[in-house]
Amino acid sequence: MTSSPRSLCATPVHAHERIVAAVRAALDDLRTKISQGASLDGQIDADAIAARVAEQLERDMRPKLRFVINATGVVLHTNLGRAPMAEAAAQAAYAAAHGYVNLELDLETGKRSSRQDAVRDWICRLTGAESATAVNNCAAATVIVLRALAAGKEVIVSRGQLIEIGGGFRIPEIMAVSGAVLCEVGATNITRLADYEQAIGPNTGALMCIHTSNYIVSGFTKSVSLADLVALGKMHGLPVIDDVGSGALYDFDQLGLTGEPSPRESITAGADLTLFSGDKLLGGPQAGIIAGRKEWIQKIEKDPLMRAFRLDKMTLAALEATLRLYLNEEQAVREVPVLRLLSIPQEELRRRAEALAERAAGGAGPYRVGAG
Repeated sequence: MTSSPRSLCATPVHAHERIVAAVRAALDDLRTKISQGASLDGQIDADAIAARVAEQLERDMRPKLRFVINATGVVLHTNLGRAPMAEAAAQAAYAAAHGYVNLELDLETGKRSSRQDAVRDWICRLTGAESATAVNNCAAATVIVLRALAAGKEVIVSRGQLIEIGGGFRIPEIMAVSGAVLCEVGATNITRLADYEQAIGPNTGALMCIHTSNYIVSGFTKSVSLADLVALGKMHGLPVIDDVGSGALYDFDQLGLTGEPSPRESITAGADLTLFSGDKLLGGPQAGIIAGRKEWIQKIEKDPLMRAFRLDKMTLAALEATLRLYLNEEQAVREVPVLRLLSIPQEELRRRAEALAERAAGGAGPYRVGAG
């Protein structure tokens, strides 16, 4: 058995213990079949067993994450990894992973610096915020922001905005984890400014606005604008948190996709902290971005939980590269896949789909149609 060419070929790739375990499993399977009276012609010679073992080892070593073709029609598909990153972002992540980078080192002074410096300035330029920081997703951003602004205090939120995010997690649960106390106001379809005002008390810590990005309540409805919420917050000395969700740094009205809030608009309207994702409409890696008042950003970054939520060097490099593309909108449209995909005309999408269907019907292997 040890002299079988297939087994010898497997040895450099697979550990000796794994090969032995696979051989034993194959032999046990054959013994079981023999005891059950099965015919094993051609299955019990050494080469046949070796081939079977080699095939099993190859199956066991296949990567769990593999390239797939997204034919769902959903550009930001959570189950397929959401946003495909720009080539510049992928290359930046590779370069960071491949060697050393000044992750927490100021190259001018030689002293230790913050890893957030890699993205802070770019976020501020693109949103108009005083300061910014980033954590590993928007749920983490929500938790750490609520801890910083309102741990042990009430945060007032409209009932119409108590969303559920992926995986079954809901805003009330995330708020409970943060240590803040949820104060619901209004009804599912109607929340007025007076509802917020009447709920404000001595234990109120913040007002919060959450973008309902994955559903619409239509008909007999009313909601409070961010500007009005900010004015109410200033009147009572309360910070306003605005979770805009998808991170649209591009004006999607140009593509006919209206109603998507932008972080810059949120900051301009006066939100103390604006939260948004890196891997949705922004088109970068998974991240939760927090932009806003410098005093709050500093408090967030001093929170011990920040170490658990912080981004690694590859994600920071990819996020920085993505943000830099947005400094030139034309370049972003060309190079950020999400923007490019969403701007493809339906006629072109139909042509690609038909070409893919024709190729699949002909029995061809995996094939990427077009440049998108």
